[in-house]
Amino acid sequence: MIIKIDEAKIKSNDEAMTVDTLILAYLGDAVIELLARDHNFSSGYVSSNDIHKSTVALVSANAQSVALGKILPYLSDDEITVYKRGRNVKSHSAPKHTDPTVYHRSTGLEALFGYLYVTGNSKRIGELFNIGFIDKAQNLEEK
Repeated sequence: MIIKIDEAKIKSNDEAMTVDTLILAYLGDAVIELLARDHNFSSGYVSSNDIHKSTVALVSANAQSVALGKILPYLSDDEITVYKRGRNVKSHSAPKHTDPTVYHRSTGLEALFGYLYVTGNSKRIGELFNIGFIDKAQNLEEK
């Protein structure tokens, strides 16, 4: 089975807003990880170890918190709502080596990417990933 990222898993925004926030964060974590691996592969890394090291640096809670700071000005009201839901969710695990505030910010970002994934908004995922992680704003206007 091939999964198409641009194919909506959930058809309406209202329905997407009812998905459990930790599920959105779980999916968003995978989306961010895949984009980071793809970016590192496309950047010319030739060994899996190099791709892994660079990917880990890109997707850490600290890196995600920094990325969030870069994309916040570009988020719509709905996107901010999803981010805040993720940031405020009570997790069943506590971070051992990460500041709790950073951890909650990164969970919010992951929930946002999960939300965009389930609504099939691959273009927006790419835009936000480029702004936050790759430093390419691609001439987006602040919303």
